[in-house]
Amino acid sequence: MTLTAAHRAAGVRHLRRADARLARVIEQVGPCRLEVRDGNVYRSLFRAVLYQQLAGNAAAAIERRVKALFNGRVPPPARFLTASDRSLRAAGLSRQKTAYLRDLAEHFASGRISARRLPHLSDDEVIGAVTAVKGIGEWTAHMFGLGRPDVLPVGDYGVRKAAQLLFDLDDLPKRDTLEELAQPWRPYRSVASWYLWRSLDIKVLD
Repeated sequence: MTLTAAHRAAGVRHLRRADARLARVIEQVGPCRLEVRDGNVYRSLFRAVLYQQLAGNAAAAIERRVKALFNGRVPPPARFLTASDRSLRAAGLSRQKTAYLRDLAEHFASGRISARRLPHLSDDEVIGAVTAVKGIGEWTAHMFGLGRPDVLPVGDYGVRKAAQLLFDLDDLPKRDTLEELAQPWRPYRSVASWYLWRSLDIKVLD
């Protein structure tokens, strides 16, 4: 099942009712703008990797600088592979993030991942193909390869940090704790995760 505009709207309604703390975040962040598939799987995966382990504002700033190197767009795979490490570093990409994005671009440029074939593969085949890229785990594959509405990124630092702040925890929640806290958010944990990320960019009022 792919996350659609209808899912986003239903998810927001459900989360408002299910969790008063998250409802406060939703009120301040505003409409959910999570788009896991925009018709271009490579572009969605590129942005997903770029945003990993970064707060939203910082990632957005780096994205703008990277896109400025390519006429304001996410660069096609072959073109990204020709960019110099120096220019990408100047745009804010770490060495590791640059390596991950180059590996993603190489998979698409070489045809090891085909945007045309991907929609016709089984879920397991999509996950296998996408997770072969360095830096892409199963959560990213589920979200940006398959576009599922109920995915909880238990290993993502941003989501864990936001959950720690939201629930006043002493430490970052571990997998089991986060899954327990997120039970009321089912079946829209993807939407909830997006709001958790966005909560790091605002001051949530008491």
